[in-house]
Amino acid sequence: MKTAASKARRAQGDRSRQAILEVAVHLASVEGLDGLTIGRLASETGMSKSGLFAHFGSKEDLQLATVDAARSIFIEKVIRPAFEAKKGLARLRRLCEIWFDYAENHVFRGGCFFAAASAEFDSRPGRVRDRIAEIMKEWLEALRWAIVDAQEAGQFDLKMDAIQLAFEINALEIGANWALQLFGDKQAFTRARTAVLERLRSRATSAEPIIPVAPETATVTGA
Repeated sequence: MKTAASKARRAQGDRSRQAILEVAVHLASVEGLDGLTIGRLASETGMSKSGLFAHFGSKEDLQLATVDAARSIFIEKVIRPAFEAKKGLARLRRLCEIWFDYAENHVFRGGCFFAAASAEFDSRPGRVRDRIAEIMKEWLEALRWAIVDAQEAGQFDLKMDAIQLAFEINALEIGANWALQLFGDKQAFTRARTAVLERLRSRATSAEPIIPVAPETATVTGA
């Protein structure tokens, strides 16, 4: 049976680990997961290397924990708010718009964490790449299901390829993040928003009210 003291130590350890990962996700979004070493993190947090090793036994364990911490933040900032919208086209639009706000407003210091991590590990087999791929598939599935719901609600043609539209939306989002991060292109998100809305409007059924060109904005605060 655990004593009160052991429970308190466990809770303190969990808080310490969470604080470390809050720093790690921002570092990794800027410097890459490969640049996320125990030594670099010790320097950034002011903790000892031995203290960090107590939480993460290896660099790969640290990378995986950081990826999962970023996933939790993404769910909190993007997925949950979007799923408050009505199923179908309204939810799909909100998923897209909140994603743009999340990346443009730098919830992660270096822009979209998963755009950066995907580019860094896409050709590097291993546990870290596999975990990033799983999370990106979750995002594509969230988009696809919102599209399918819109089809079932009569807002999109049932014959439309939901996987294709989800692919196009994700490609536009990743492209906008790339243009902002690499070129500092402040218009990239405006162009991508316009392109996404054009795709939704062109695929909406005639019975569906015209989707306005000006998107509804969603507030996403930094983590």
